[in-house]
Amino acid sequence: MSLDLHADPVDLTAALVDVFSVSGAEAEIATAVQEALREQASHLEIVRNGDAVLARTNLGRASRVVLAGHLDTVPENGNLPSRREGAGDDEVLHGLGTVDMKGGDAVFLHLAATLPSPRHDVTFVFYDNEEVEAVKNGLGRIERELPEWLAGDLAIVGEPSNGVIEAGCQGTMRVELRCSGTRAHTARAWMGENAIHALAEPLRRLAEYAPRIVDIDGLTYREGLQATKIGGGVAGNVVPDAAVLTVNFRFAPDRNPEAAERHVREVFDGYELSVVDMSPGALPGLSAPAAAELVTAAGGRAAAKLGWTDVARFAALGMPAVNFGPGNPTLAHTKQENVRTAEIRQVADVLRKFLA
Repeated sequence: MSLDLHADPVDLTAALVDVFSVSGAEAEIATAVQEALREQASHLEIVRNGDAVLARTNLGRASRVVLAGHLDTVPENGNLPSRREGAGDDEVLHGLGTVDMKGGDAVFLHLAATLPSPRHDVTFVFYDNEEVEAVKNGLGRIERELPEWLAGDLAIVGEPSNGVIEAGCQGTMRVELRCSGTRAHTARAWMGENAIHALAEPLRRLAEYAPRIVDIDGLTYREGLQATKIGGGVAGNVVPDAAVLTVNFRFAPDRNPEAAERHVREVFDGYELSVVDMSPGALPGLSAPAAAELVTAAGGRAAAKLGWTDVARFAALGMPAVNFGPGNPTLAHTKQENVRTAEIRQVADVLRKFLA
């Protein structure tokens, strides 16, 4: 297939949506993106890395901005091909990936072809396997094999943000709390010790937990500590001797992973804990010159990102990073995924104003 990068970003979004690209099957869309950039953006240096496509200007500007978007989607759910409904400002584009995040990809591709001489040097990163486990994420592979392609003064990740700049992101940690007991027949329960009952105290602590609300660079981040899973039990007539409580901690980016772990261990003092997953957050960094210029171009509006996204990967490389893309993130991964077409154009206009 061929992509028209000079077309309306809405039309380009629809074309991208109609290319099947579930995680692990991005070869077709990566090839289409690569060929379109080579044919329509000859001012860019372009390389292919696996099923990721990277392109950049080399104009000798004083600063460099990285625009990054993943090409993959979650599995199809009866929401292909794309379709439109409504008109004007009420027009909506439906389909898998319209929100997460082919609308953002379309904006970046359109700018790549139509802004040959931006005032910042720009690197475009279209990568694979974002929607699956972190070890497969294409950004990790690029960081290992082509690290210079991720360097810059500001990273903009095109994840859906309702067309509002969402700066930084929360960190996330998952822990397992284990309680042990002694097996017995339930007819002689006094001879055993119920490990599931032993979870009552940790659950009480969770129910009474008061999450912290913190202001960073004028943005409000809300933490959260939640039980997400309970496992245990042997049979319907056996007192269980083991039980596991899984807890997710979403922490503000002023805590590093070590501080986050210390806090959780303090909350559950006296219990056996193991950390099974950890991803650091990202500070907003809105005081950096390029980030401040972007906020100005967006009308001075910015909000805190309350989830975890790949901005954290860029923050770990030492640069400020924001999420900025069309679409309501609550619709991501749903059968009814859709985006307002006016929002796609709005994001394109803001980024053009920032870069041109």
